[in-house]
Amino acid sequence: MKIFIDGKFFSERDAKVSVFDHGLLYGDGVFEGIRAYNGRVFKLQEHVERLFYSAHAILLAIPGSPAEVCRAVVETIRANKLKDAYVRLIVTRGVGTLGLNPRSCKKPSLIVIAGKIQVYPAELYAHGMEIVTVPTVRNLHSAVNPAIKSLNYLNNILAKIEANNAGVEEAVMLNSEGYVAEGTADNLFIVKRGAVFTPPLSAGALYGITRATVIELAEQSGLKVSEPNLTRYDLFNADECFVTGTAAEIMPVVRIDGRAIGSGKPGPVTGKLVQEYHALTQVTGEPIYK
Repeated sequence: MKIFIDGKFFSERDAKVSVFDHGLLYGDGVFEGIRAYNGRVFKLQEHVERLFYSAHAILLAIPGSPAEVCRAVVETIRANKLKDAYVRLIVTRGVGTLGLNPRSCKKPSLIVIAGKIQVYPAELYAHGMEIVTVPTVRNLHSAVNPAIKSLNYLNNILAKIEANNAGVEEAVMLNSEGYVAEGTADNLFIVKRGAVFTPPLSAGALYGITRATVIELAEQSGLKVSEPNLTRYDLFNADECFVTGTAAEIMPVVRIDGRAIGSGKPGPVTGKLVQEYHALTQVTGEPIYK
């Protein structure tokens, strides 16, 4: 595996960052997860735009323009001779002192890793998965804003630990008001009477690239999509439920907190959106090989 770090490629063995990098010391940095399908990088512009938004929110200067960052992603996939890949794009604050002041970090680092990922077991895509609501509350907008995709993912990790302890793959995180925010790494949707609902971004949901794509596909299919505040009661009484994410794509959910959702099997609206999403990813994106 060849890994891109600050303009150069390194082997997996030689790819290193300093122990004084504030990305390691304090989780001070931002990242994106990006997918490539069939020789094309899916929604690359959107991911890089979100990376720059996250960086701007924490006053982190990304080394390079959006076009240069896009080029680094494509070149890294190409260097690893991949047609289908998962890309982790990272910007750290860079090397500094042991104090947390970011002004001690003079040079941010840009890192691109291209490989494979399997978030959930394959059988779950066919049969659906069970999730649980966890006690860990989603970050407040006034604390660490959930819109910032930062290297400090401890809020999500704590929720993931609780999901692991419950013996399930994913969790529902509520916000401080008790409304549904999102999963540990996925946005959440429900279907009720043929209409599609997903929590608003104001509830603590990430500005999901896959989320936006699914909303667009649903609307193109003639489905009504809205973003109201949702409670656990709304989830329990949904006809269908699914989660979305760059790595996970679209995963049906068939049980929440011990309650069967709808028929207890992946529903027809979910199935249709899965088909449309897969078709889209195979033909859309920035070409890796020209």
